[in-house]
Amino acid sequence: MRRWGTALAAMTLAGGALAATAGTAGAVTPMAAKAAAKAAAKAAAACETGWGSGEKTAAPAGHAPLENIRTGRHTCYDRIVFDVKGATAADRVGYRVEYVDALHQDGSGEEIPVSGGAILDIHVSAPSYGPGTGGESYPGRARKPLPGVDIDGYQTFRDTRFGASFEGETQVGLGVRARLPFRVFQTDGHVVVDVAHSWNAVR
Repeated sequence: MRRWGTALAAMTLAGGALAATAGTAGAVTPMAAKAAAKAAAKAAAACETGWGSGEKTAAPAGHAPLENIRTGRHTCYDRIVFDVKGATAADRVGYRVEYVDALHQDGSGEEIPVSGGAILDIHVSAPSYGPGTGGESYPGRARKPLPGVDIDGYQTFRDTRFGASFEGETQVGLGVRARLPFRVFQTDGHVVVDVAHSWNAVR
C-alpha cells in the first residue's frame, strides 16, 4: 500500500508540474506574437505614406532650363531628382508623372524600350536647353540612359531613358521593379519623384 501511495503522490506532482509548464508556455506564445506584431507595425508605420500609383500633375509657372538629373537610395523608396536652374517657389516647375504600358517619345511617337516590370513616364516643364539661347543645359540623348546616373543595386529602379526635350518639357522613362506607389513634390529648384520599395511598406 505504501508503495502505491508513494507512486500516486509522484504521479500527482508530475501532473501538476506538466500543467504548470503548459500554462507557462501558453502564456509566452501570445506575448511573443504580440511583440512581433508590434515590431512589424512599427516598421511599416515608418514607411506609411498613402501615395498610390495614379497620375500626378502640377501646372507650370515657367520653363526654366533643366540643369541635372540625379538619383538616390533611401530606406523606404528610390528617388530621382530634376535640378532646374532658377526655379523658385514663386516660379514653380510643372510636371506630369504616370505609369504607361510603353514609353513613346514626345514629338516622334517612337517607342523607346525601357527595362523593368513597369514604366513611369515623367514629364518636367524644364527643357534641356536655354529657352532664350537654345544652348544645351543638360546632355540627355534620346533613347540613351541618363548621363552620370548609375542605378546598379537599387531596390526599385531598374532603368532610365532620356525621351526628348520637346515644346518646353523634358521627358524621361523610368523603369521600376513593379507598378509601385510613388509621390512627386517640388522644392526650390527641384522636382522630386520617390518610388516606394513595396506596397506592404507603403500603402
